[in-house]
Amino acid sequence: MNDLTRPVRLAPGARVAVVAPSGPVPEERLQAGLDVLRGWDLDPVVAPHVLDRHGTFGYLAGTDADRAADLQAAWCDPAVDAVLCARGGYGAQRMVDLLDWDALRAAGPKVFVGFSDITALHEAFAVRLGLVTLHGPMAAGVDFLKNARAQDHLKATLFAPETVRTLTSGGPAMVPGRARGVTLGGCLSLLAADLGTPHARPGARGGLLCLEDVGEETYRLDRCLTQLLRAGWLDGVRGVLLGSWEDCETPERVRALLADRLGGLGVPVAGEFGFGHCAGALTVPFGVSAELDADAGTLTLDGPALR
Repeated sequence: MNDLTRPVRLAPGARVAVVAPSGPVPEERLQAGLDVLRGWDLDPVVAPHVLDRHGTFGYLAGTDADRAADLQAAWCDPAVDAVLCARGGYGAQRMVDLLDWDALRAAGPKVFVGFSDITALHEAFAVRLGLVTLHGPMAAGVDFLKNARAQDHLKATLFAPETVRTLTSGGPAMVPGRARGVTLGGCLSLLAADLGTPHARPGARGGLLCLEDVGEETYRLDRCLTQLLRAGWLDGVRGVLLGSWEDCETPERVRALLADRLGGLGVPVAGEFGFGHCAGALTVPFGVSAELDADAGTLTLDGPALR
């Protein structure tokens, strides 16, 4: 697995487009997020359908076609320097095949930020565009609005990425050791759901796999991990970093399941890296070479995530 193309970092005055590829967005949270971005001296613009709600399926932010059109128009606008997702939820898988990937590629690299359901788009951007993306807080997310650590780490990654090249774990190694590879991953259930689709990578070989999830019972996490194992998707992975498992079962039960399913890979596994659905979530670049030291609890990027 090779490094992907790094977009250019943001500068004061940069225009950033906010899109909603997945679930519906509360207007008050969107406005609060826009205020934060303006406070960073950014120029946020809101895509036309961000506040839409699907007429039949209220868990979607408008129709698949409209959500795809918003993302494509934002990405292909030469005046836009970054595309930030408003929130996750569900729906990215329904619209990803409607995007014109040739047009997105022709528009050139730019910054893309999101997590949770946006995992499907992180995978597609890696496979179709060969582009580094940022697994980080979203513009209308509660954590982004309320938590200074989440805000500060994302801001540093966007404006001064050389200052945040090391991420530190808050817990002990599950499997000790050191490993080098290229970062990838996201929400476990979305990675499992992506198997066999046109935008799925063949596997995590050569990668440092970042995993997290939210609101899943242990047997469901087991099912997703077992599916990835049985499909051979984890063959050749170099190391695993575990993020948050908010609203899953007890930490002890989840840890036991992760140790059971991942411990046999023969690679370092490090937990509690503080990315995903937790308070103060860190921003993790996907598609960059890095070293995982599970004993020290660090992930050190070879270089800044953005140019």
